[in-house]
Amino acid sequence: MEISDGIILGLIQGITEFLPISSTGHLVLVRELMDISSLNMLAVDAVLHLATTAAIIIYFWTDLWVLLQALLRKLGRLPVNEKDLLLVYALLVGTVPAVAFGLLLESHMERFQTPLIVGTFLGIAALFFLFVEWRYLKRPEHGSVTLKRAWQVGLFQALALIPGLSRSGTTIAGGMLLGMSRYEASRFSFLLAIPITLAVGSKKTIELLSTDNAVEWIPLMVAAGVSFFSALIVIHYFLKFIRKYTLWPFVWYSLLLASFIWYVSFFAV
Repeated sequence: MEISDGIILGLIQGITEFLPISSTGHLVLVRELMDISSLNMLAVDAVLHLATTAAIIIYFWTDLWVLLQALLRKLGRLPVNEKDLLLVYALLVGTVPAVAFGLLLESHMERFQTPLIVGTFLGIAALFFLFVEWRYLKRPEHGSVTLKRAWQVGLFQALALIPGLSRSGTTIAGGMLLGMSRYEASRFSFLLAIPITLAVGSKKTIELLSTDNAVEWIPLMVAAGVSFFSALIVIHYFLKFIRKYTLWPFVWYSLLLASFIWYVSFFAV
């Protein structure tokens, strides 16, 4: 892999991981266009997942430190802020569905990583976001994070196993559908990303280190650096954006990209 390939893949991962437009789907499309399917994708996926996980941990470090303190105080039977403790429990509960379905279905999902399937589910996701925004307009936010809502958002997160369905998109839209505000749903979605992306990145890294395949470390490290810094920027500005605006730009983007993929798949020579 050339360094230029690493820069492109790092940008794609960093930009799309936390936007509701499917990072996996975009990586599938870019690899197809760049004809890099023969590369050690295990190495690339492992490094890029860990890079974006590091970005979100750094960005939410203050929040995570408060949550860790709440958990430790609870274990030590000390007074604790119940709201912080509820969020800790909610993140644990919300992570369970993705882990369970991931262990059961991860090996089967690889066969669905084709441009046509990505395009189809990008279109489905866009229609779902459209419905959620319509429902949100009719019935604005009316609740906050609870254990029940966390479990339900976790089920939406599990849908992101399908290429073309965004993890952040399904969880943000799912949270909104369940009564959370756009910002609250987005913040919970990003915090919920930490356990699952850390687990996936660590698992793939262990698999990588246990193989004898040659790894091009310099392009991979470049990809990781690009992915990390671009993810930090995206997280910051997306949270600002979602306070004021809707998911409509991502609806149109997903519909246009899906239409282009369908056209190329069925009509292009």
